[in-house]
Amino acid sequence: MDMNILKYMAFIKTVEYGSFTKAAEILNYSQSGISRMINDLEKEWNVILLERSRAGVRLTSDGTKLLPYAKGVCEEYQKLQMQVNELNGLQSGLIRIGTFSSVATHWLPSIIKEFQKDYPNIDYELLLGDYTEIETWILEGRVDCGFLRLPTHTELETIFLEQDKLLAILPEGHPLTEYDKVPVATLCEYPFMLLEKGAKAEISEIFDRCGLSPKTHFTTWDDYAVMSMVESGLGISILPELILKRVPYRIVVKELDVPAYRKIGLALRSKKTVSLAVAKFLDYLTYREKFAR
Repeated sequence: MDMNILKYMAFIKTVEYGSFTKAAEILNYSQSGISRMINDLEKEWNVILLERSRAGVRLTSDGTKLLPYAKGVCEEYQKLQMQVNELNGLQSGLIRIGTFSSVATHWLPSIIKEFQKDYPNIDYELLLGDYTEIETWILEGRVDCGFLRLPTHTELETIFLEQDKLLAILPEGHPLTEYDKVPVATLCEYPFMLLEKGAKAEISEIFDRCGLSPKTHFTTWDDYAVMSMVESGLGISILPELILKRVPYRIVVKELDVPAYRKIGLALRSKKTVSLAVAKFLDYLTYREKFAR
């Protein structure tokens, strides 16, 4: 890769993560190497791009003005590489995916494993986040595609993948374990562990539709933290069925008396402009029944 492009990427990643160290991890360079590349840029351009402190780094006013241009150069370079990869029959490439934990844990390993059989030289960058973060990453071009709850932003193209049932989870021995299907209203009688972050929360919507309010004692976007809290008897919760596969905790899973689901899909800015690597990856997802999960 051209050294100037590497310097621009070092600058962009340092700003994104607010740290030379984190940028170095992402780009597989040493921390000193990243720092040196940005110092070289500052000398070449005769400006100060970043303010350094113990708390991290932040853009100067000059850096703020120049960052969009550096991003533009890198985006154009990626388009160039996409064309080269297509001419070479997809011998190399990078797929950047935004995802949330249940998909990253239970879907992506088997999908990527199958994909690598045909395209072993493709690399992947996975970013874990909530629905709102992933949506933003796609719109800004930070990732090529992302797994989301549907419906999503109207500017994005989507592919529906699966309807994921929402289920009640309870500690062993809890009174509600006696129900075949747990009434949503009874969930409001006990301390509740809420899986939520950002603006889109399908679990809160269950209670909203029923005109109910749970006794929320703990809120997080970490599925496993919720399960651990429930196992310890600190409360009860509702989680998607996908994350409840191969559960490592002693909890009881029950259906709700009012069936609830989330629709999982893949979103991207435009199918027409994706790289050949991403296009082939979409094919694998579209026919995902081939993969054992």
